[in-house]
Amino acid sequence: MSGRIDAARERLIETMRERGIHDLAVLEAFSRVPRHLFVPEAVRHRAYDDAPVPIGFGQTASQPSLQALYMQRLGIEHHHRILEVGTGSGYQTAVLALLGGQVYSVERIAALSQRARKDIDAMRVTNVALLVGDGTLGWARFAPYDRILVAAGSPSIPQALVDQLALGGAMAIPVGDREMQTLTLVTKDAQGRVETEPITECTFVPLVGRFAWKSEGGES
Repeated sequence: MSGRIDAARERLIETMRERGIHDLAVLEAFSRVPRHLFVPEAVRHRAYDDAPVPIGFGQTASQPSLQALYMQRLGIEHHHRILEVGTGSGYQTAVLALLGGQVYSVERIAALSQRARKDIDAMRVTNVALLVGDGTLGWARFAPYDRILVAAGSPSIPQALVDQLALGGAMAIPVGDREMQTLTLVTKDAQGRVETEPITECTFVPLVGRFAWKSEGGES
């Protein structure tokens, strides 16, 4: 069983390489996190497909190569303080914890956050703090953040997240409508000037909260 899992994980890493992921630290982090332990048992046979996987509550674990693209473009380093909006399964959270310094992750669905906590703890990862709440508000207590990753599609870039981005920091967030978004890189320079750059088209579940969609149906 473990041999099949290891082979499937190696194939996923190779797929990531083929899709343009060349950052060795990112590839190494993904190779160390067992995605099959972060998804429901019913879909574990799909854990190492390079595709979204349902995790319950109308949510998905995102496509791994897209998560890797986020991290590659953000250039995460070991000293970075990271805010993740949308803990979901906790898989991306665990990968971030291997790349960065301290990870703060916000999830609005309590049952998902609790499950992620259990699975992250099982990996003996200790540099992750989880919060159940509205991710569009960020987590002001521990701001500013060197890097922010938003794992759901928003109609616009929440100002609260921009405000919590450190000088010299960067954020990746999908921006658009419910059907299609553009993964957008947001940077803040040393003088506090903010610029945006489109990365690629993508499709995520809606970001629900005060400063995004008001419901799963995508009402603004």
